[in-house]
Amino acid sequence: MDYNKAAQELKDSIDQFFCERKKDFDEALELVIHAFQSGNKLMVFGNGGSASQAQHFAAELVGRFQKNRLPLPAIALTADTSSLTALANDYSFEMVFHRQVEALGRPGDLVFGLTTSGKSPNVISAFKKAREMHLNSIALTGKGGVDLAPLVDVLLVVSSKDTPRIQEVHLFLLHFLAQEVENEFCK
Repeated sequence: MDYNKAAQELKDSIDQFFCERKKDFDEALELVIHAFQSGNKLMVFGNGGSASQAQHFAAELVGRFQKNRLPLPAIALTADTSSLTALANDYSFEMVFHRQVEALGRPGDLVFGLTTSGKSPNVISAFKKAREMHLNSIALTGKGGVDLAPLVDVLLVVSSKDTPRIQEVHLFLLHFLAQEVENEFCK
C-alpha cells in the first residue's frame, strides 16, 4: 500500500480545486457567513456518504469546529429518519429534500446540497424548490455536476469522477468552510 501516493493525489486534487474554483469557494463562504449574520439558517443534505458529510458539517456549525462560540443554525435534512421515510413512502424518494426545503425554508435561508455525481434526483429537486422559493443555494459536487449550475447560486466542482477522491476533497472543503465561518464569528 502506497499511502504517500494516495496522500499526494489528495493534495493534488485540493490544489487543483483551488486553482480552478477559489473564487467559487470564496463566494460560498460569503453566502454562508451572510446567512448566519442575517439570522438565517443553513439546510444541508446529500445521499450516502454525502449524507454523512452533510450531518458532520451541520454538527460542526451547531456545536463547534475548533473554538467555543455561539451555535450557528444549521440543519442536516438527512438526519430526520421519520421525515425521510414518510416522505419517501408517501411521495417518492425524489421528494425527501424538496418537501423539507419547502417546509423549513424562509427568505434568506441557505440550501447546501452535496452530490458526488451531480445527478441525484432528490438533490436536484431540492435545488429546484429552493430556486422557486428564492432561497440561496450552494452545490458541492464532482465533475459530473456541472449541469447543476443553472439551479444554484454557487457551484463547487471537484474535477474528478472518482467518488472516493471527490468525497475526500468534499470533507476537506467542508472543514475549511467550518474553520473560516468559525473564524468570522470568533473575532
